[in-house]
Amino acid sequence: MANEAIATASIDEILRHIPHRYPFLLIDRVEACVPGKSVRVAKNVSGNEWFFAGIAPERRLMPQLLVLEALAQAAGVLCHYSGMPSRIGRSIIFFAGIEACSFERDVAPGDRLVLECTLGRSLRGVAKLSGMATVEGATVVRSRLTAVVRDMGAAPVVS
Repeated sequence: MANEAIATASIDEILRHIPHRYPFLLIDRVEACVPGKSVRVAKNVSGNEWFFAGIAPERRLMPQLLVLEALAQAAGVLCHYSGMPSRIGRSIIFFAGIEACSFERDVAPGDRLVLECTLGRSLRGVAKLSGMATVEGATVVRSRLTAVVRDMGAAPVVS
């Protein structure tokens, strides 16, 4: 899988590889991925998102920490396609840290959030990545991220 570019992946494909589910799945589509290098993922922000419930229409903004979580989920996709999970057991990729994070723009219903991550280095199940989220080319957030892959034990035997 490594070094073979991934053209696109739908939500169904994403769900096969990351543990997040509604309401915490914050990415919709993998638009491009070069394993071991970079990924571009999209999130279409709808006015029907759970985090907008009860908020007046003129005050609806996607919480900044959820934008950062979406960026971390994109990083998890890159780690998966880069071959970091165990091939024999069950592994989980989780968000372990942020550095140099800056928020520059708000995200509102109707926006198409584009999340891009680049793998800096990976060693012994720890990956350092840089990420950026944009809307229509304008930067929303930039951050350096740390993702960690941990083995959850042997895969269950299915009869």
